[in-house]
Amino acid sequence: MAAPSAPRPPRPRKEPQPLVIPRSAAEEQRLRLERLMRNPEKTVPIPEKLNEWAPRPPPEFVRDVMGSSAGAGSGEFHVYRHLRRREYQRQDFMDAMAEKQRLDEEFQKKLERNKMIAEEQTAKRRRKRQKLKEKKLQAKKNKLEQKKQEKEPDQSQEQVSSEDDEEDSKEEEEKEDDAEEP
Repeated sequence: MAAPSAPRPPRPRKEPQPLVIPRSAAEEQRLRLERLMRNPEKTVPIPEKLNEWAPRPPPEFVRDVMGSSAGAGSGEFHVYRHLRRREYQRQDFMDAMAEKQRLDEEFQKKLERNKMIAEEQTAKRRRKRQKLKEKKLQAKKNKLEQKKQEKEPDQSQEQVSSEDDEEDSKEEEEKEDDAEEP
């Protein structure tokens, strides 16, 4: 006989939860959250993503080849029908996968096309902004030059004439150099 064990302390009585029938999806979600939050230490089961259904691959070697013709026994028809149904399922699955792959490729091409169009538009707008900036800078430089010329009109004319003289002398030197070459 087993030795008498120490008496267990009485369990705290749980109050029975009232039966609540959810009337909407939001209420059902609220009830689930309340039930989860009653015991926060308890782990929450998170279901994993189910793998997509795939048919069994066809057998590598078919032992009994038969058809639905009269030569087969009446019991064989059901076996043939089952094999035929499975083969049709496999073909439908392959068609669906090919269609899905084609749609994915089309989607990726469309994304690439949209990305290229957006990049072209961005580049075009960037060039336009750059042109405007350059025009503004050029206008600012011209304005500064005009102010300088207004302040010192006689000095600028002397500089322009001296620059012209230097260019003329350089051109004459180049012409002389060309004449010396055979």
